[in-house]
Amino acid sequence: MALLKSALAVVAAVIASAASAQQSPMPEDLAWKLLELGRVINPPKTAALYAPMQENEPYQGVRIERDVKYSAADRHLLDVFMPEASSSVRPVLIFIHGGAFVGGNKRTPGSPFYDNIMLWAVKNGFVGVNATYRLAPQWPWPAGAEDLAAVVQWVSGQIGERGGDPARIYLMGQSAGAVHVANYVSHPEFHKVTGGGLAGAVMVSGIYDLTASPVGDPEIAYFGADPSRYAERSSVQGLLATKIPLMISAAELDPPRFVEQFELLKQAMCKRPNGCVHSFMLPQHSHMSEVYAINTADTRLTDEILEFVKTGK
Repeated sequence: MALLKSALAVVAAVIASAASAQQSPMPEDLAWKLLELGRVINPPKTAALYAPMQENEPYQGVRIERDVKYSAADRHLLDVFMPEASSSVRPVLIFIHGGAFVGGNKRTPGSPFYDNIMLWAVKNGFVGVNATYRLAPQWPWPAGAEDLAAVVQWVSGQIGERGGDPARIYLMGQSAGAVHVANYVSHPEFHKVTGGGLAGAVMVSGIYDLTASPVGDPEIAYFGADPSRYAERSSVQGLLATKIPLMISAAELDPPRFVEQFELLKQAMCKRPNGCVHSFMLPQHSHMSEVYAINTADTRLTDEILEFVKTGK
């Protein structure tokens, strides 16, 4: 039965991808390569597909501050991307990378990721901030939320002199980064700036309710092995209560659990008195391609982000 369900899911993905390909900015051969990789998290193979589409340093029209300390730990580092020419005050986009809680970084030398997100941000009217954080298992819950609180505090205090508007800070995370964003937003006890200091939060392929399905080794490494703590360490209830505008998304070829969590949060949010949040299922993409494609001709996810920032919902 499980094998049959898996086969049906693949067929459904093929049909959906074929339909969306008719008006898709994704080249057909790339769509098929992602489909062949399947519903897996494969950074090396996905990066090999997208790296040739990205810009290489030195970047034109951008001024960059690398490895700025935002707090005391070794990994408390961020990069700031600003337009080279002076401009009016800009909103700020903070990006928080993934890595299964135990790995990942804001940037790998020789790789265009995740500078690509910062370059897109500057081109589209933001000051970009790319931050990294302490990793599990050495730094378990609530280190991620604490680190994001320190990032937001630094940006609130320091971004004005770099052309950013501290009243318009948007916090975006993907995968484990989305979990940390969700935990920060949903647990105001960690906030160091009044009201969380955010104009909005964007969560791409996150996990929001640890009690909804069996946890894996990455979650155990960060959240611990005691299931009795999972409800309080989940973000879903706090996200339902927050006044911070939210956007959530997932990818069509995400591993099933991420799609399930997206639907779970989407449906729960729509039951709130103030209504649904901005939600978007990204067609044709996988867990990694959704962010590796940023700053290419495929603007489907970033168009949604710009709409969210423009409308506040």
